[in-house]
Amino acid sequence: MINIFDYDLPKLDSESFQTLLKNKNVEIKTIVSNTLQTPQTFIQDKDEWLVVLKGCAKLEINGIVHKLKSGDTLFIAANTKHILLKTKKVVVWLSVYIQ
Repeated sequence: MINIFDYDLPKLDSESFQTLLKNKNVEIKTIVSNTLQTPQTFIQDKDEWLVVLKGCAKLEINGIVHKLKSGDTLFIAANTKHILLKTKKVVVWLSVYIQ
């Protein structure tokens, strides 16, 4: 059994990742972002569906800024550049990666 909210807080302006489940073509992770001020760019080779469990963040995809809050979900297609612009305090994400 794993509790999603049992995590070590990463240093300010950084993130930590924990794999919860990996099975066949699916991987589920929790991500904890601690007060990000430095934009972080990602391009993954798999589809990603994410949900914000706690906190608020700004994420840019194809020039569109998405303001995300607790409960919001977003799908990011494989090989799509996305930029996590900033987070307000601590953000806890659940990300599902599909190969």
